[in-house]
Amino acid sequence: MYRHETGRAAITDPVYRQLYCLAYDASPHDLFGAFEAVEDSRDHFVVRSHKFIPTFVGAEAVAHLISNLEMAPQVEQWTDCRSTSVTHPGGPCDLYVWPFGVAVYHLVEELEFPSLAALSVWRQASYRDNMLWTCDDLEAHLGTVHPASYILGAYWMVKPLWSGGLLDTALRILCTPKVLLRRNSNGEGTLGHAELVERSLLSEGYEHGEIVDFGIKGVSSGYASWSGVVYYPTAPDRALTENEFVACELATQSLWAYCEYINSQVESGRDPVVPGEYSWRFLRGMRSRMTTPRARESGQHRSLRNAVLQTSDLVPHLAQAIETLRELNEG
Repeated sequence: MYRHETGRAAITDPVYRQLYCLAYDASPHDLFGAFEAVEDSRDHFVVRSHKFIPTFVGAEAVAHLISNLEMAPQVEQWTDCRSTSVTHPGGPCDLYVWPFGVAVYHLVEELEFPSLAALSVWRQASYRDNMLWTCDDLEAHLGTVHPASYILGAYWMVKPLWSGGLLDTALRILCTPKVLLRRNSNGEGTLGHAELVERSLLSEGYEHGEIVDFGIKGVSSGYASWSGVVYYPTAPDRALTENEFVACELATQSLWAYCEYINSQVESGRDPVVPGEYSWRFLRGMRSRMTTPRARESGQHRSLRNAVLQTSDLVPHLAQAIETLRELNEG
């Protein structure tokens, strides 16, 4: 047991399978039967990981970045923003900025993994490195900045390892990958434990009350949660495009970070200071932009938007920020 938990023994070894069955009072089929074909193939699944790393830097800092980096307007985005490509060791990366003071790094990494557990462990370790890197990069241009408080991870499934109901279960796990890890896990044994949890969840099925399904049968599978978003276009010529998927998250995360700044100032006992043109009336307009269907919007696009808004809690976040700024304005 210890050797597997610390990654020293493969779960395909019959001896260790027997030990697990004895330890968990389960039959070999219960723990391993559903995954024989996957293990025998020794295949990998392929995903494109989209990481959105937002930081509030202030309107003046954004103006400085636009000028110094010659950032170009992005006309296909939901809200007014500019961007430029930056060099990141992990893969293609763009820096987006919004005039109300938010910068978002969008890092894309095409990766393959033998298991969801391996992705989950990689995700946890890479988040720490990515947040440090973005802080260093912004400081190189702006001086001292507040580090990003979170990363939103989204996954575009390129090549799945599963099919049928097992695929749906795998995508739901991928939507909340931290479910495979121990709380505050850090160190030896993480992967072995995560592999065991993955097998159990795939075997028994995995449901979570906060996961929202926005897929279309025969066209796509899509799930959103507080932890992230996952999408698999089973019919690529009829499904959402990757650019639509990204644009939704860029708009959501930019506004979320702005509201987080405003609301955190209140919680710290300070009055938030924002440019007049980006006060409560601006946020009221942004709330309408995010929540009101467009005249020519497809049903799939609306489902994506609604799922992301619901699971991110952006709408109540906006409402609190609007109320705060309105009170300051009227006071």
